[in-house]
Amino acid sequence: MNGQIAWGELFFTATGRLSRTPFLIASAILIGLVSAYEAVVPTPVHWLTGWFVYPALFYCGACVLSKRLHDRGRTGWLAALILFALVAVWPQPVGLFDFLFSIVIVWAVVELGVMPGELGANRFGVNPLRPAVA
Repeated sequence: MNGQIAWGELFFTATGRLSRTPFLIASAILIGLVSAYEAVVPTPVHWLTGWFVYPALFYCGACVLSKRLHDRGRTGWLAALILFALVAVWPQPVGLFDFLFSIVIVWAVVELGVMPGELGANRFGVNPLRPAVA
């Protein structure tokens, strides 16, 4: 393998590690898809198709977040907290709980989008930027 990750592996598996750049690209794609879906699909159709579209996007988001959390040495189950916070504040925060969920999102942005992954291998696999040479 040449250090690149396949699209199917990126969006549909939760194992392994993911460096920052592919994480940011995948996150932008998923947020763009959600935004485009909500902007383009009319409300009556939205109620019908949302039962299929949102679970698929939610699953892809959980896989991408899990891999990035693994790269930081964290458990992938934290992806559930981050996704719950995103759903709670979408499209904009309103009350006190939304403010608390916004803090979770800010933590996730700093933790996953700014901080580098762990150096070397960890319990989730080898470093995606510096794979072990055989």
